[in-house]
Amino acid sequence: MKYILFDFDGTLANSAKVYIDAWNSFADKYKYLPITMEDLEEIRHLDNYSKAKKFHFPMHKLSIILPKIYRYFQEHANEVPLFDGVKEMLETLSSKGYSIFILSSNKRENIELVLNREDIHEVTDILSAKKMFGKDVVIKKFMKRYQLMPNEILYVGDELRDIQACNKLGVPFMWASWGLDGFELIKKEKPKYVANTPKDMVSHLSKIPIPE
Repeated sequence: MKYILFDFDGTLANSAKVYIDAWNSFADKYKYLPITMEDLEEIRHLDNYSKAKKFHFPMHKLSIILPKIYRYFQEHANEVPLFDGVKEMLETLSSKGYSIFILSSNKRENIELVLNREDIHEVTDILSAKKMFGKDVVIKKFMKRYQLMPNEILYVGDELRDIQACNKLGVPFMWASWGLDGFELIKKEKPKYVANTPKDMVSHLSKIPIPE
């Protein structure tokens, strides 16, 4: 297991506030309910469709609204911090010989803005899933490109859709407990690892031999 794919929002980047502001800025126009930080904590046990239903979000307009939200993110990228310890974690993993990639449904240029601001150079490449629920397709292409078997990869994420994409392909998954979805939602998909801090990730991986 030498290749690590990281989700970005909610795993590396603490982007919740910016996304809430983006969500709320389009709520009146598209007739769905606004959301607060307190709401995020209360709905951690709900899947994406249940969350959408709770706030009357029109999923059939997702392809229209999502680009606007990512554009808002780009305009406010300087307001998006990394979680504490993430920069040090990436530096440590890179120094140990891991190849680090980011796989996100966010736009590549948005992620680059944050990485460049934080002076992070350990990321080999950024892979963008054009569809919110299409990460398994991107992972499959990634494996083909690098001629990898599923057990040679680890995906680190915080959402149910992340682990579901991995389970379709048999790719080991590490859940970042500080992210969007709660463990009650994740546990039924049986993550291989659970990390409570970025330092915890390094601790887990230090017990796994890195292939030459």
